[in-house]
Amino acid sequence: MSTVFSINDILNFLPHRYPFLLVDKVVELSENWIVGIKNVTMNEPQFTGHFPENPIMPGVLQLEAMAQVGGIYCGDSVIKKGGNVKDKVVFFTTINNVKFKKPVIPGDTMRMEIKIERYVERASAIIVQMHGETKVDNELTCEADLGAWLVPRDKAKQ
Repeated sequence: MSTVFSINDILNFLPHRYPFLLVDKVVELSENWIVGIKNVTMNEPQFTGHFPENPIMPGVLQLEAMAQVGGIYCGDSVIKKGGNVKDKVVFFTTINNVKFKKPVIPGDTMRMEIKIERYVERASAIIVQMHGETKVDNELTCEADLGAWLVPRDKAKQ
């Protein structure tokens, strides 16, 4: 599995940092597809309370990991068009049709597969709709439809 973006590259795309950075690397990227990897380890803070005797990755963090991979795609598309990713902010606007299929536990490697279903550039924003799936050992653990909005950083504070 080759690496398209390493953790150091990801730190340039996303504002997230420990303990909320949930993507370790990107292994695939195309015009309408991106795949990120998250190695789930027992020393992550959510497992102290979710659940001490039976650690399970919270579903909302699986969704956040998918959203972060989508954010990396958005940032990369801005750069490819000659823009500066630091000038944009990604807001997730919708999360629909969420289904949790199987628990994710420490020791698992989550593979977040994001298919870009719609990408529309407007004068002041970019609108992106995507379908995400999280898999462990090729088994579906979570899926959802996600919507995002990229806006100029100076307009994000209004």
